[in-house]
Amino acid sequence: MKKRILGANARGDQLEVGAIGLGCMGLSQSYPPFPPKEEGIKFLREAVELGVDFFDTSEVYGIYRNEELVGEALEPVRDRVKLATKGGWDIQDGKCVGLDSRPETLRRALEGSLRRLRTDHIDLYYIHRVDPKVPIEDVAGAMKQFFDEGKILHWGISEPGVETLRKADAVFHVTAIQNEYSLWFREIEEKMLPALEELKIGLVPFSPLGKGVLTGNVAKDQKFDDKDIRHTIPRFNDEKLLAKNLELVERIKRFASDHETTPTKIALAWLLHQRDWIVPIPGTKRVTRLQENISAADVELTDADWKELQAMADSVKVVGARYDAYQMSLVGR
Repeated sequence: MKKRILGANARGDQLEVGAIGLGCMGLSQSYPPFPPKEEGIKFLREAVELGVDFFDTSEVYGIYRNEELVGEALEPVRDRVKLATKGGWDIQDGKCVGLDSRPETLRRALEGSLRRLRTDHIDLYYIHRVDPKVPIEDVAGAMKQFFDEGKILHWGISEPGVETLRKADAVFHVTAIQNEYSLWFREIEEKMLPALEELKIGLVPFSPLGKGVLTGNVAKDQKFDDKDIRHTIPRFNDEKLLAKNLELVERIKRFASDHETTPTKIALAWLLHQRDWIVPIPGTKRVTRLQENISAADVELTDADWKELQAMADSVKVVGARYDAYQMSLVGR
């Protein structure tokens, strides 16, 4: 797979990964059905053989189960992959009850992630959401300690606000952030992308296929299982909003057909075209889908094609919240 420099740490060490990573959450939560453990292990190892070298997980995905799965699957090939995980939650008796990014909590979280992932270091360690009770400068200071101890090689923040990111970076340079970004959600283009460019911080877009809608396989009257995260999201659970938003998807499908490719490849290629320090992490549980995602890095369009695609994206406004009220309250602090 083609490689990209996602970013660099405070020492100048670059984080080089394949252009398309793999979001592992769906193997354990949010997108049922979930494969049996052995199938999940087999799938992750097949991903490595296909060229994927950047895997994203979190302590909170399935409450530790996703990290355990990823750790067992990738232990034999640890030297071939980069692992990203996330901490900063208050997890009690097997349940997540809120945020907790105090340095002592982050240390416990990191030690747990190292154990579950069967490794002595995390390549990219994020706080999963910004905890308003803890100064971000304290978080950055803790990350510097973990870095100095060799337990993390790079650090990042998931869904920060621009000013929070600046404060954190001033204490200890941030390698990359996670944020939702796709043809389905583009709000970060106005302020966040310029800030990342200025600060030389990479971007890892999660939900780069709009939680599946940009594959072209979501119907306007589709109903989602109550364990499916989309069951709680207005863009999906409101039929009027979904029908309106599918207008964009239909245009992308026609564009893809005209260029003899798929809407999935177009959506991912569009992201890669935005900046050379963007590395999306689409999630999937099927090898055929994984192969399709990977091949998006090889999509070639003319300047005229890119302009046409951009104009099409600009012409359709996607409506409705991308999270429920609680999840939205955790964003952009």
